[in-house]
Amino acid sequence: MINCIIVDDEPLAREILESFVAKVPFLKLVDSCKNGFEAMKVLQENEVNLVFLDIQMPDITGIQLYESLPEPPMVIFTTAYSNYAVAGFDMDAVDYLLKPFSFERFLKAVNKAKAFQKNKTPIKNEGIKQREFIFVKDGSKVIKIDFDNILYLEGMKDYVKIVMKDKYVLTLISMQQMAEKLPSHLFVRIHRSYIVAIPKIEKIEKNRVVINDQWLPIGNSFKSGLFEILDKIN
Repeated sequence: MINCIIVDDEPLAREILESFVAKVPFLKLVDSCKNGFEAMKVLQENEVNLVFLDIQMPDITGIQLYESLPEPPMVIFTTAYSNYAVAGFDMDAVDYLLKPFSFERFLKAVNKAKAFQKNKTPIKNEGIKQREFIFVKDGSKVIKIDFDNILYLEGMKDYVKIVMKDKYVLTLISMQQMAEKLPSHLFVRIHRSYIVAIPKIEKIEKNRVVINDQWLPIGNSFKSGLFEILDKIN
């Protein structure tokens, strides 16, 4: 048997997954959670082999939840946003289900999980902690950008400008979605329109961050979060 949990903030999505799980003889549903905090408690108190994990959730995203687990179980990401697929597989997910998905597609995913468990194939759990790059769309291309090359990111309506020392890339994505793709130990959001690479910060002066001689504003609502992260590093 594979002990599993569902984590999704949408009641209808949970109901559909619950009905799918009930049809599969080798799946045992331990709990169905409406947010990441409920899931953390369930994972601490139960033996769970597989998580059906939504990505876009309030308070704590699926990716943030996965990152927080010291020994995460197998995960199958479920989301309505196709641009998360690369992040899902970078984190060694068993599979990635794009909503709305059929029972046949669900069954294919859980059979992969069963094969992993049966063969005791190791599922890497380092995920984003070891990943040193990100894939982004640049027009009709998908390009790889090393985290170490990024100075800061600037939100420009429906696009994000990824600024490096000698060039920049403009990609069609929201700042919130981009923030969820970046490792929190390397990047911090300082403003509604700016995310900065923590190692590239040269100084902070008068509510501004200096990176590569560029002065970037610190938003009032982001100031405490920035200094909390810097205090942890120190």
